[in-house]
Amino acid sequence: MTVTMTRRLAPVAIVLLLLTVPSAVAAYLKIGVQVGANVIALKWKAFPVRYMVTNRAVQGVTAAQLQTALAASFDAWTTVPNVAMSTQFVGFTAIDPSVDSGQTVLGFEAHPEEDRVLGSTSWEFDSAGNPIASHIYLNTIFPWSVSSAGEAGRFDVQSIGTHEIGHLFGLSHSALGETTQQSGGRSVQGKAAVMFPIAYPPRTTLDRALKPDDVAGISDLYGTPALSQQNGQISGRVTLNGGGLFGAHVSAFNQRNGAIVGGFALDSAGAFVIGGLEPGLYLVRAEPLDDADIDSFFETGTVVNINFRATYYSKLVAVPAGGASSQIEIKVASK
Repeated sequence: MTVTMTRRLAPVAIVLLLLTVPSAVAAYLKIGVQVGANVIALKWKAFPVRYMVTNRAVQGVTAAQLQTALAASFDAWTTVPNVAMSTQFVGFTAIDPSVDSGQTVLGFEAHPEEDRVLGSTSWEFDSAGNPIASHIYLNTIFPWSVSSAGEAGRFDVQSIGTHEIGHLFGLSHSALGETTQQSGGRSVQGKAAVMFPIAYPPRTTLDRALKPDDVAGISDLYGTPALSQQNGQISGRVTLNGGGLFGAHVSAFNQRNGAIVGGFALDSAGAFVIGGLEPGLYLVRAEPLDDADIDSFFETGTVVNINFRATYYSKLVAVPAGGASSQIEIKVASK
C-alpha cells in the first residue's frame, strides 16, 4: 500500500497538507507520516536515494542543465559534515514528476491551477510509513534560470530545488525569516533558513547554500553518532500567565559566530528543544509565529496563539558539547 502526500513552496503563500511530528523535535519541524494511530517522522532508511529527471526543457533551461542544478541542490544536503546520506542520478525519464511510479522523479511540469506554487514535493510510502519514492516538480508557469548569478525575472532552479529537496529528506519549515504584508501575500525581507516557507523574488540565488538552521535540521535526522558528541541543545518552556504556550517560535543566537537556529514550543506545557547547536553561549528569544501562514508549519486548523510580545530570556544560555543546557523558562506577556 502506498500513501501520497504533498508539500508546496509558493512565492507569497504556502499550501501545506502534511502533519508535523508532535514530539522528539529538535531545531525544526519534521514531516510526519500517519501510520495507524501513530505519527512517525519521514526518514529514508536506505541510501543512496536513486533519482531520475524528467526529460523536459523550458525556455532557457535544458533537461541536462536542470539535472546539473538539481545535483548541486542534492549536494548541498548530502555534503553536510557528519551526516550519513547519499543520492545517485540514474538517468532521464519520460515519467512526469507528479505521477506515482515507484521511482523518485524530479522535473519541470505545468500546473496553471497552482498559480502561487513554485514547486511541489510528494512521496510514496510502504505500509510501515517508510518512503519508497519521492516526486518534485518545478511549476513551468513561472520562468526559470540556471545562470550562476541569477537572471532578472526568473526563479533560480538550484535555490528552489534545494528547498524542495529538504522536504524530500523529511524537513518541514523553518520560521527564521522576516516578511512584509503586501497586496496578494507576503514579501521576504530576509531569512536565515533555506526551509523558510516563502521564496525570495526572481533572480535571487541565496537559497543555494544552507544556513545553520538547515544544517541543524538535517543533522538531527541523519547525523552520525560522532556528531551528537560534538553538538548540544537548549530546552525549556515558553509560558504566558503561568501556562504553557503551544506554537511559540524560539530561536537561539550564537554569540560567537552569529549563527541562528530555531525551534517551536510543541505541547500544552510550552516545551521546546533546539538541537544541533555548537557549544557556546546563546541569546534565546521567543516570538509569535506571524511572518507566514500558520498552515505553513502546522496541520490545517491547528490553533496557535500569536497574541504575545517577542521576549528574550533574561540571561545568556550555556550549551555544552554533547549535552543540554539547564532547563529555562521564557515568560512572555500578551500584546
